Amino acid sequence: MQESTISERLVELGIILPEVSKPAARYANAVEVNNGLLFVSGKGPYGSPKGKLGDTYTTAEGYAFARLTGLEILAVLQAELGSLDLVKRVVKLQGFVNATADFEEHHLVLNGCSELMLDVFGDKGVHARSVFGAVSLRGNLPVIVDSIFELKKEA
Repeated sequence: MQESTISERLVELGIILPEVSKPAARYANAVEVNNGLLFVSGKGPYGSPKGKLGDTYTTAEGYAFARLTGLEILAVLQAELGSLDLVKRVVKLQGFVNATADFEEHHLVLNGCSELMLDVFGDKGVHARSVFGAVSLRGNLPVIVDSIFELKKEA
């Protein structure tokens, strides 16, 4: 039995990727280096919600925003590569959570993005990660995630 493509997997999961956002300043959405690593710039949830975890939003809402951020990252990958099947593996996610000083569930928020990568890429979605609380983020976004992917040259 042939393994399904990532596009087929997205359909199975009922996922429709958003339109790719443009960079918010003077940088690229993604940069490939060493003929095989793709660094995706920090992305926030599409729809650009505003506010802090622990004040405006709950951990569960933050999780949903991190998942929306993951969809934005997948849309960038699709636009840059032409096919998500060219992703060999998710290497690292680094999350920044706009949170109050007493908020302690940053890791649970970033699970929204991490679990999406596992759902979409399966074992290739297992990754290293770090997450940080931030006193503020651009545009008062609740979450920003930057990411690194290893690429294969043929689907």
